[in-house]
Amino acid sequence: MEKELIVVGDRVLIDPDTEDEKTDTGLYLPQGVKEKEKVQAGTIVKTGPGYPMPSPEDLEVEPWQSPEQQKKYFPLQAREGDYCIFLRNSGVEITYESRKFIIVPHSAILVILRG
Repeated sequence: MEKELIVVGDRVLIDPDTEDEKTDTGLYLPQGVKEKEKVQAGTIVKTGPGYPMPSPEDLEVEPWQSPEQQKKYFPLQAREGDYCIFLRNSGVEITYESRKFIIVPHSAILVILRG
């Protein structure tokens, strides 16, 4: 059975950079900020589906009824493969298949570098 890592909601899975002063893409992180570990950079590995959006039909469904339609989501701005700078304190560090990742809410991403 093959395992799949699924990111939920507005969360983003990031492969963090090593603790270098200069990122691979040429962005410099100030030393004062790095010492306090307030921001960090990394590559986005996976994103959740986005922010759930209620549909007009959801408002008409009684709590005891089960809606039969699929939920709709407002997509996130971040995409897989993007390079980003994010607020480190908002993240949760996990280890998956012997690799360390950080999961952050989309709102914790400060800058996205694409292309």
